[in-house]
Amino acid sequence: MSTADAVDREVAWLITSGDGLPVLLSTSGGQWQNVQAYMPRTPGRRGSNIFVLRRTIREERFANQRRMAIYEFHLKLVWPLSSGSGTSEADQRAFDSAVDDVLARIGGFPGDHSHGGRFRSVAESPHWVDVRFEDPAATVPADAEFRAEITYFADDAEFTG
Repeated sequence: MSTADAVDREVAWLITSGDGLPVLLSTSGGQWQNVQAYMPRTPGRRGSNIFVLRRTIREERFANQRRMAIYEFHLKLVWPLSSGSGTSEADQRAFDSAVDDVLARIGGFPGDHSHGGRFRSVAESPHWVDVRFEDPAATVPADAEFRAEITYFADDAEFTG
């Protein structure tokens, strides 16, 4: 494992299906059309997207020989205004439901928060996952979409170095 592939490892977890946790990708029955590592130069419009980014890498040292990388993951969520009724309330409710699926997948299985062994632990330290919704009064008229950001931390496996 390397710090360079942490974002790809987290995306691999988020797009996993058939394990009993909510499925995210619409091609597998979920609510999101796209879950991808990194922000594209020109993000697609009018689609439900999750862009997985990393804000920080911190390396902690133990006994001058062991090290562990800690990542701050940052998910940018984009949800299109698509209600044919002309109101946005139904789309906001659908967005809330889709965000709930993302939170369940981040939380993982009871007793195993390693995201399938990809990390030592995810969303465990600190003991919170932060979701911040942007004001729809600003995002709907300008871009016809809802946006939120999710932030959480992951500890990687320890290594000698």
